[in-house]
Parts: sequence; structure tokens; C-alpha cells
Amino acid sequence: MGKPLTDYDNPWKEALERYFPEFMTFFLADAAADIDWRRKYEFLDKELRQVTREAELGARRVDHLVRVHRQGGQETWVLVHVEVQGQPEPDFAERMYVYNYRLYDRHHRQVVSLAVLADETALWRPTGFGYALWGCEVGIKFPVIKLLDYRARWDELEASRNPFAVIVMAHLKSLETRQNDDARLAAKVWLTKRLYQRGYQRQDIINLFRFIDWVIQLPEGLDEIFWREVQAMEEAEQMPYITSVERIGIRKGLEQGMEQGMEQGMQQGMQQGMQQGMQREAVRQLWRVLRHRFGDAAAPAVESALQSLPLADLENLMDVALDASSLDEFLRALP
Repeated sequence: MGKPLTDYDNPWKEALERYFPEFMTFFLADAAADIDWRRKYEFLDKELRQVTREAELGARRVDHLVRVHRQGGQETWVLVHVEVQGQPEPDFAERMYVYNYRLYDRHHRQVVSLAVLADETALWRPTGFGYALWGCEVGIKFPVIKLLDYRARWDELEASRNPFAVIVMAHLKSLETRQNDDARLAAKVWLTKRLYQRGYQRQDIINLFRFIDWVIQLPEGLDEIFWREVQAMEEAEQMPYITSVERIGIRKGLEQGMEQGMEQGMQQGMQQGMQQGMQREAVRQLWRVLRHRFGDAAAPAVESALQSLPLADLENLMDVALDASSLDEFLRALP
């Protein structure tokens, strides 16, 4: 049995949310130059979900709809379509066409559809869809970013300070080392060291490491070796960033129990660490749902309020967040 496919959907979604201007600048510099980044851009995923439900075209991989302002005050809607599957889909181009015209029909704004193909099939490059009959022609042509092409541009990736250079390198290394655990360990260590060597800010190091750790997973034995490398590196660089944020759950509890020096203390520490890790993950998932549904109305103060809630309350609030018609309705359900 082959190894399970890596989940690329979630890390790419998170990267786009954190670094959308950098995404546009890295992959579509001309388009990024036409956007007025001094004005606020807005994710409109709620509207996008309505369109995808109506389309009923099977698998739905459209990640984000973003409203931006063009230079000169013009407004346009940017549809970012991130394809993260490992094999082609025959109806991909048709789906791009359907989403595009449905979004235009709903909002009567120009819609720019973009596709990032993260698969391993070099020849699969859908760039448009259309048909013609009796002199009537309809269709769409959209730009495609093929991540495999960046293998030939590796020096360019290494030289760039754009966060998406790291993201692309991590994605390609994940594909390249899928069947070789030792090479996977070496790639993960190398990519992590680069985060410190390139002089990224603390939060960027944490964010980008999260992507690396997500897409380049290691078996338990090699994972222990990797974390020893990270600890030694952080001590040498005097930058205790990653180990202070990541691996909060079981590892934190285990270390607490070991310090107590008794079996009972170890068990309590593990349970506490696991509970803390689950609680933090529940807060993160709930916060993402709130941001997707209510946008900037879900202020950071709401996230802070969630931090103090027990896991059981957070699980109950997830259902409320999915069903609430407004943020005020969700807030009234807070304990």
C-alpha cells in the first residue's frame, strides 16, 4: 500500500489568507501592480460558497474570492482558484468557467479567475473552456500557475525573499521526497534552517514553518531527529521561535511530566498537554469559520474571548458559528 497523500488544501488556504498580496506579487506581478494595496482588500468566501453550492459540479476546490481595488479607484473582484489535488480533473476548466460567469451574474463586476496547479502531471495545463455554434461563441481563458515549472527556476526561488518562494519550495520538496524518508528529513531541515538564515521576522518564521511542517510530515523516529536539529539550530541562532509555539500538545505535557520525575506526574502532564493542544486547535478552527462567514466583523477581540473557553464549549460553538445568521447571534451564544 502506498503512502497516504499529503493534505495540501488546508496549508495553501492558510497561506493565501496570510499572504495574499505576496501571492499576487510572486505569481502575477503585472496584476499585483494594478492593485491599490493601500486600500483594504476583503475575502468574500461566504458569497463564493453560495456560488459553488448552486453550480453543483462535483468536487469544489475554489478557495478564495477576494475583492480588491485597482489603481485609479476602479474596483474588481479577484477569484483565486487553488488546485491542490495530485491528478488532473477532466471538468476543471468547465468549473472555472461556470464559477466565473455565476460570480459575474451575481455581482456585475469584472471577475478574474486564476488557477494554481499543484499536481504532478506536467502535461496537464487547462487554460480555458468554451464552445461555438452557429456563429455564437462563449468561453473563458484564464492564467495558470504550474508549480512543477518552478523546479527549473530553483535558483530564483532560493534568491527570493517572498514568502511564497518558501511555500513553493516546500511543496515541490514534499512531492519529490514522498517515497524517500531520509531525503524528506534532509529537505525539511534545510528549509527550516533557511527561515532563520534569510532573516524573516519571528511571526513569518512561525507561519512559514507551519506550512513546511504541514506538507512535509515525517515518521516518528525521523521526526524526533528533526526536532533535535531544530532545537540545536535555535540555540545556535538564539531564536527560540518554533519550539516555543509548535508541538504544544502532547510534547508539552510529556516534558512537564518528565520534569516531575514520577509516573503520575507524567500522565497528568501528557493529559494536560493534549487538552491544551486540542483546545488551541479548536480555537483556531472556530476563528477561521468566523472570519470566513463574517469577515472583519469578527474582530481579534472575539478570538481573545475564545481562548479562555473549555473544549466542550468550543465544540458546541462550532455548530452555532456554522448556523448563525450574523456575528451578533454568535456572540449572544457565548457562555
